Amino acid sequence: MKQDYTITFFYYENMASVIPFYEEVLGFELVLDQGMARIYRVGEGSYFGMVDGNRGHLRHQPHSAVLLTIVAQDVEGWHARMVAAGVPNVSTLQKGRFCEHFFFEDPAGYAIEIQRFHNPSVAALFRG
Repeated sequence: MKQDYTITFFYYENMASVIPFYEEVLGFELVLDQGMARIYRVGEGSYFGMVDGNRGHLRHQPHSAVLLTIVAQDVEGWHARMVAAGVPNVSTLQKGRFCEHFFFEDPAGYAIEIQRFHNPSVAALFRG
């Protein structure tokens, strides 16, 4: 039986203005361009989509209460890349009880987090 998967969609007022950020800065792989929506592979079985918020099922909101978290092994490397790329609002690298992580925003203000679970028993909960 084939594994189910998810696609998280963000809605943008001006989708074209954020495409370079996701493709060039974050390095997401474009899987499907539907014109009013684009779907990217983030990792194995993990997808992110962007939608024209003027034409999609939902409408773009000026303030979002959503967070896209990317779980990565090299959090420090990601942090250095985001700082070097001049990405807005990059937080300091934080180490908590379960994970190390930092936050930043895409060009439209959506929040993104890069994190790594440093406790092996916690990290094992998310492996297939």
